[in-house]
Amino acid sequence: MTHIESSHTGKTNHGTAQRSTGWTGWIMFAAFMLLLNGFIGVIEGAMALVNDDYYRVTASGLAVSVDYTAWGFVHLALGVALFACGIGVTSGNLAARAVGVALAGVNAVVALVFIEAAPVWGIIVITVDILVIYALTVHGSEMRDRV
Repeated sequence: MTHIESSHTGKTNHGTAQRSTGWTGWIMFAAFMLLLNGFIGVIEGAMALVNDDYYRVTASGLAVSVDYTAWGFVHLALGVALFACGIGVTSGNLAARAVGVALAGVNAVVALVFIEAAPVWGIIVITVDILVIYALTVHGSEMRDRV
């Protein structure tokens, strides 16, 4: 193992050690937001499957006019996938980060299309998805180095 002598401090710095920055916390935040979005997506999908009257508009009032059973399956599948990506991101997996970015983008688009049925939740989901995409794309490698 090589080491580099610092000329002004006299301390030894090993070339292989990398310092974890504060962004590692943001990546963990992104991972837990993926987990939370996935869990809530599953609940939202189950609500759409079980009770069509739960949402504030009929299915014909949405941007994509599909019945709530189809929306329920979309939210359910997306929720399970987001939850699985959240687990992968906590382990520092590169593939999970890439899929997490893609799924967060898809989740934001689905929330935008579904926004008439749940407007406040749609705005929250889109905002969180943007933060998740930013954290995973800009500083995602720091999580892998930490683990």
